[in-house]
Amino acid sequence: MDEERLELALKAAGLGVFEWDKVRQVLFIDQRAAELSGLKAGETPTPGGFPFEPYMSAEDAERARARFDEELAHGRNFKLDLRIRRPDDGRSIWLLLAGAPRRDAAGGLLGMAGMINDITRFKIEEEQRRALVAEVDHRVKNVLAAVQALAYQTAKRTTSLDAFMENFSGRLKALGSANELLTAARWRGAAVEHVAAAELSALAPRQTRWDGPELFLTPRAANALALALHELATNAVKFGALSVESGHVDVRWTALGDGGFELSWVESGGPTVVPPSRRGFGTTLLEQVTGRELNGEAVVEYRPAGVRARLIAGPAAVAPRPDTAPHVSAPRPAEAAATAVRAPRSLAGSRVLIVEDAVLLALELETGLSEAGAEVVGPAYELEEAMALLDRPIDAAVLDANLNGRSVTPVAEALARRNVPFVFATGYGETGGAPGGFEAPVIRKPYDVTQVAAAVAALLATG
Repeated sequence: MDEERLELALKAAGLGVFEWDKVRQVLFIDQRAAELSGLKAGETPTPGGFPFEPYMSAEDAERARARFDEELAHGRNFKLDLRIRRPDDGRSIWLLLAGAPRRDAAGGLLGMAGMINDITRFKIEEEQRRALVAEVDHRVKNVLAAVQALAYQTAKRTTSLDAFMENFSGRLKALGSANELLTAARWRGAAVEHVAAAELSALAPRQTRWDGPELFLTPRAANALALALHELATNAVKFGALSVESGHVDVRWTALGDGGFELSWVESGGPTVVPPSRRGFGTTLLEQVTGRELNGEAVVEYRPAGVRARLIAGPAAVAPRPDTAPHVSAPRPAEAAATAVRAPRSLAGSRVLIVEDAVLLALELETGLSEAGAEVVGPAYELEEAMALLDRPIDAAVLDANLNGRSVTPVAEALARRNVPFVFATGYGETGGAPGGFEAPVIRKPYDVTQVAAAVAALLATG
């Protein structure tokens, strides 16, 4: 009965059995082990010593034999990962051998016996995880390098701290929007339409239009287009068509025969355009960086009737449609207002709870909201800290969605029960919606604190 139970257990676990007789130089495997390994069931001669060596590369066999000898020398049971080439179909697979040595009365090795399992799928997943970690590391370093370059170039061409913060924060948010889209598509690409929507929809929804065929960009091209549209939009808000209610911006793109695309930016209805007297970093970024990053060219014309820009991208900038393409919805009114605002809103007399696990960001929020007149409650860096502060008088709250790996949902639910409005200031959550499905505005990281202040002010004004 015990043998029958063992057989059933091995069958349920998908394991095979092997036994190596060192004295006879014979390897025995059962039928399940044969199916897993591609070897013949029954006995197979092994004159070379280590039983699976004939099916391994020289390097793998040497490494496995050294590990096996070490285990046996210490008298331990063994567990070995072996990469072999199946003799029946030539496929490379991974096997896990687990068992124990058999010894004679004097301690001499007679052989070994144990179980075999096919772990190829787990090895492939492990390799994919390693590749993903390496890719994430590479992308993080690229993003940090891009941020450093943006900060340096912006600082070189601004004459005041306020101007630097405004320009740099806007460019950083443009990069953040593009990276959010890319992350939602597992960094396989971002649609031109989604990039345009992320940069334009919150500025002047009734004054901006964008249209074109479905085209997806590589990560590099998506970041370049996001920065280009941000620079054009910023100039339009300050000096061009979006600086007046009668102005409009029309963005169109078309596919080119060579596999690339052409995008046009046309402003109309705004004040008479005067070419800039000096070349700032934004102009350099548009005319030089954008063209190169898109493997094409960028041309900006300062026509009296309105600025026109033409961005031509080469086929190398276009990516195949990713399996996961994010949906981008129009921003909520509070989010749109917060994105467009530049000056701090007054929060005089309001008590605002801050829940944010990143200390530097929490300090930045505390400073910005205090300067806007709010009395800050907290900041709370952990879930328990936030819950402990809920018995205090609170008029509104700013919540990060994820606190050191834990959801902020308990805090949001408690605030909702008390009818205390809150805004998410976070980089966590789905594109186009509030984390957890709450009816709340979302300010995506990286953000300008004035955006958060404006969102809180809008909530209090409608509360």
